[in-house]
Amino acid sequence: MRYEIVFAPESVQDLKRLSARDHVIVRDGIERHLRYEPERTSKSRIRRLRGISQPQYRLRLDEIRVFYDVAGQVVEILDVISKSKAAIWLEEMGEEER
Repeated sequence: MRYEIVFAPESVQDLKRLSARDHVIVRDGIERHLRYEPERTSKSRIRRLRGISQPQYRLRLDEIRVFYDVAGQVVEILDVISKSKAAIWLEEMGEEER
């Protein structure tokens, strides 16, 4: 089953700030891992985030983290950030489960 991938405005800006090499890594990783099985977790690549309702998942691509949600057949890319800023971003932007 093929999922539609939608980028939030913030994630588009983040992609533009990446180097050409990192941009290619992120685009390829999103297409490879999120196009058909975005909810399939693994030990190192895709992780379902616990304790928060948004974002639901994190995709690890080298030193870059892609945070996203899945709703039906749509994958919404919320943010693309460096590993060093991921914890701070989650504290600020993550919504705790109620």
